[in-house]
Amino acid sequence: MELHVGCAMWTHPAWPGRYLPQPLPPRERLRTYGSWCNAVEGNTTFYAVPSPATVSSWVEQTRPDFRFLLKLPRLITHERRLIDVREPVAAFVNTIAPLGPRIHALWIQLPPSFVPAQLDTLSVFLRSLPRSYRYAVEVRHRAFFEDPRWERALEELLGEHEAEWVPFDTTALFAEPPSTADEVEAWAKKPRLPRRTRALTRYPVVRYIGRDDAEATARGWTPWLDTVVQWLAEGRTPTVFVHTPDNVDAIALARRFHDEVRARVPELAPLSEPIPVGPPTLF
Repeated sequence: MELHVGCAMWTHPAWPGRYLPQPLPPRERLRTYGSWCNAVEGNTTFYAVPSPATVSSWVEQTRPDFRFLLKLPRLITHERRLIDVREPVAAFVNTIAPLGPRIHALWIQLPPSFVPAQLDTLSVFLRSLPRSYRYAVEVRHRAFFEDPRWERALEELLGEHEAEWVPFDTTALFAEPPSTADEVEAWAKKPRLPRRTRALTRYPVVRYIGRDDAEATARGWTPWLDTVVQWLAEGRTPTVFVHTPDNVDAIALARRFHDEVRARVPELAPLSEPIPVGPPTLF
């Protein structure tokens, strides 16, 4: 029984001295983050394919049971829109291959302009991908959430390819008007979509964004506690990523989510002990 939790990044300016040691060399940041969380979103791969040296550093800094959800480069998903992408897909997959079992899934985040009429393109693309990886698809066009025909069509397509549908739950973010500058920015940029809690595979992935107030974030994830507990009872292995608009406390909140699930499912193993922020004291 496993539950992976993490954040949208493994480094944040507010974390050293607050949750992580300070100073913290760049090549130690992922290792130290990994003492708090056992998964991370690989958002940086959307903007650039990492160098082999960078991938080697990721391997060196993480345990084999750590998990990356790696986003496919935007050249593939947003610029070429899944068409004529065999070469960039092969280059990306070859570069990240040393991560081995650390790759939870390759994350296909599609733009809001990806509409139901393009499902055939997605089907052809999924069929072309190497079978050695799992795949997780995130869509943002409202028709997939509001029209049962298109929701069913996407579920069936993903089911054929054993791919997961990644929900990005923003309901807590939009539950009340923004109260911080970062919440205002998040209101302008984040999708406002219905919460979706149905898993398609043994490895469901959840992206949840709360508020800059930690307690409001924790109250907002209550439905996910119920869902994750049920998934574990069904023999699934969930991964939950916790975001907040400023992400200052996201690393602690992700760990708190794991603790709250474990309080309901005692047989779930605890996370490792975090690396101390500072040296131990005598008193």
